[in-house]
Amino acid sequence: MSASGGVRVPWGPALLAAIASVSWAFLAMVGIAALGLHLIGADGAGALGPMAAAATVLAVGGSVTPSGDVGAFGLEGAQARAAIDIAPLGVSLVGALLLGWLFARSLRGAGAVIGRAELAARAGLVALLFLLLLAGLTWVGNDTVTIDGATLVRRGLGTEHAEHDLLSRLSEQLGDIADIGGGLLPDRLSDLVAAKASVGFTVAPGRSLLGGLVWVVAVLLIALLASRRTPLPPGGRALHRTVRPAVSALCGVLVLAVGAGLVAGVYAAIGDDHPRLVLGSALLGAPNGVWIGVPLGLFVPWYGRASGALRHVLPDPVDDLLAGPGGERLTVGRLAELDGRVWLLVVASVLLMLAAGVLTAARTPVAGSRPLAFAGWCALRLGVVTALALPLLVGLTRVSAGASLSVLGFDAFGAGIELYGNAALAPALGAAWGVAAGAVGALAAWATGAAGRRVVALARPDEGDGGPRGPSGRGV
Repeated sequence: MSASGGVRVPWGPALLAAIASVSWAFLAMVGIAALGLHLIGADGAGALGPMAAAATVLAVGGSVTPSGDVGAFGLEGAQARAAIDIAPLGVSLVGALLLGWLFARSLRGAGAVIGRAELAARAGLVALLFLLLLAGLTWVGNDTVTIDGATLVRRGLGTEHAEHDLLSRLSEQLGDIADIGGGLLPDRLSDLVAAKASVGFTVAPGRSLLGGLVWVVAVLLIALLASRRTPLPPGGRALHRTVRPAVSALCGVLVLAVGAGLVAGVYAAIGDDHPRLVLGSALLGAPNGVWIGVPLGLFVPWYGRASGALRHVLPDPVDDLLAGPGGERLTVGRLAELDGRVWLLVVASVLLMLAAGVLTAARTPVAGSRPLAFAGWCALRLGVVTALALPLLVGLTRVSAGASLSVLGFDAFGAGIELYGNAALAPALGAAWGVAAGAVGALAAWATGAAGRRVVALARPDEGDGGPRGPSGRGV
């Protein structure tokens, strides 16, 4: 029952809906995290459960701090610490889609309009239960992993073979230098290969709960703006015709792009020597790669640097460009100098925006018979939405990891990576691309008769506030 007009909030159904939404979202996130970590072989270093819990906490804006005693590897004090700011967006996206969809569906029973009190109560229950379950994961997501020195030399070899392989290669490359100090260097390297260390990782409860609160509020807000069939309070009914078509269109094409990235990952795994690693990486990080590519393809410049083992997690040719000792500016033009196929990224990003423009026009009610006016409104709305969305993508995909060691199954001694986009330029470029794509998409939709064909009932004036009607009964 709606809470408008003084009707009480249906606490029982609201609580059941919140429990279902949050439970399914967490089950999906933990499941995807566990499967991805298992595929990349992370469970070979420690227990899969705590690692999956820690990865889920990272995915919803939490913080994980690794630490340990790795003196056997020559690392002491501050060197044996890592600062990790990488969200596995594959886990995040699954949780956001399920949580947002179930929350939006739970509101549809209120009718065409939902009261502010009921909306606030339902959203508050979801946020509260989400934080309670997240608090449980912060308690579970603490464990110790064992790092084997042999794996730092060559994964897949036993300790004896790893030591022999390392010393043989050094003897070939260094010659008599390896015998300096009466064979001290081979002895030290032998100790390194045989060394083992226990490394712990701990979830920071306070920062994780704060990050989780921001995450769940953002997900619920985006779900309300993108779900075209979900009722809104009386003061927000105009959003059905203005904001929701553009937000739903842009969200739809961004999720579709992630799906294409997953398909590409499966295809790459078929011919790869390590298909499980490729599949696990795609499952955990496909949105990371795709949502870095979209702003980059729309000419948002990125900056970054990478060193050590973490450089190899970057795709080609990004890893070559960031291999220098200092920070580098990352643009499509610079990448194209290394690989001309990078220009296809621009084509894909432009097509993505055009698709969003066409979808916006198809979901926007038509006013009168003036195509240029219709195109102008679609361009304005998609421009505003893209101006807000592009900086959000840049912020979500920021990568910062400085590590003398790592956890969750990846050993990265003396490694570091930093990658971030120009958040100041992203809004301007987003607005420009949104306006252009909205106008072109609307004119194309008008020419083909697709304009206004996908308008939902809540966006029509007869279902909303009784506003003016356009031709053929379509709302303004």
